[in-house]
Amino acid sequence: MQAFSYIVRLILSLGVVTILSPIQAQTPDRTASPPVAAAEEAVVRAQMKNVDFHLTDRIIVHITTLDGQLTPSHGNMPVFDDKESFSLDVDSANISVSTVALSNDLNDFVFSKPDAPLKKLTVTARGNELVLKGILASKGGIPFETDGTVTATPDGQIRVHTVKVRALHLPVKGLMDLLGLDIAKMIDTKKVNGVSADKDDLMLDPQQLLPPPQMRGHLASIRIENGEIVLVFENPETKRRRPIISSTCGGRNFQSFKGGTIRFGKLTMNDADLELIDSDPTDPFDFSMDHYKDQLVSGYAKMTRQGGLCMHMPDFNKIKQNVSSKH
Repeated sequence: MQAFSYIVRLILSLGVVTILSPIQAQTPDRTASPPVAAAEEAVVRAQMKNVDFHLTDRIIVHITTLDGQLTPSHGNMPVFDDKESFSLDVDSANISVSTVALSNDLNDFVFSKPDAPLKKLTVTARGNELVLKGILASKGGIPFETDGTVTATPDGQIRVHTVKVRALHLPVKGLMDLLGLDIAKMIDTKKVNGVSADKDDLMLDPQQLLPPPQMRGHLASIRIENGEIVLVFENPETKRRRPIISSTCGGRNFQSFKGGTIRFGKLTMNDADLELIDSDPTDPFDFSMDHYKDQLVSGYAKMTRQGGLCMHMPDFNKIKQNVSSKH
C-alpha cells in the first residue's frame, strides 16, 4: 500500500494519465470514441458534507450539506485548476457565511472595482439584524452605518431591508423620509454585479455574490444564527426527493464527485468516481480550491474495488504555514 500511495503521488505531480473506468479498461479498442464522448457529456454529481470551502484565501463558506452537479462553463469538463471552468448547480444545500467572510467578500469581490459606490466595508450581526459600516465613496467618502434585516424573496434573491441609516454618526433615516430620498437614490449600484436597490432595500443575487466557482441554485430561506448568515437552497422541482449525503469511502467530512469527466492537475478521470476525504474527522474539512494540490501531496490515496479513488487529505489550515514557506 505504501508503494501504491507513492505511485499516486508521483502521477499527481509528474504524469499525464487518463484514469479509465472498469468498462473502458476491458475494451482496449482505442478507435471506439463514443464511450469517451458519452462520458464527457454525462453529469458530474457532487455531494459535500461538513466542508469549510475556500473560494479564496479570505473568503470561506461552511457547507454543512450540499447535493448538486458540476456544469462546465467552457470546454467539455470541469477542471479543478480553473475555477471558472465550471459552476456548481445546487439542488439542495445548507451553507453558512461568517460576517468576517462576508466583509472580505464585499471588499475583495462585490465592491472591488475602483468606481464601486461603497468601500471599506465591515459586516457584523446584532441579533437578527446585519450592521453594515463603510464609506460612501460616490458621495465623497462619507462614513455610514446601516442596520437591516435579511429575507429571501420568492425568486431566490436576498432582500436586505434597511431599518436605520447613520452618516457622520448622525441618524439620517428620518431626514431621508422627510426629503423623499431612499437607498436607491443614495447608492448607484448599476456598476456592481449582483447588487441592486429597491427604495430602502438592497437586493443581492446569491448566484453573483461569491467568487468562482459560481454556485447556482434557488435560495429558499436565509437567517442569522449564532452571528452567521445561514442560506438554505432548494430546487422546487426536487425538494420532495431528499438526497442521502453519504460517503462510499467511509468519510465523515468529504466531497464526492461521480459520473461524467473531470480533470485535476494532469489527471483526467472518465466516468468519475472521486472522493476527497478529511483526514481528521473531528473538525470540518478545511479545503482550498487554490491549494488543493498541496493537500493532495500531503495525503494518501486508496482505490476501491470498483475503480474509484479515495483521496485522504489533511485540512488546509493545518498545512497552510508549510505551504506559505514554500512559496
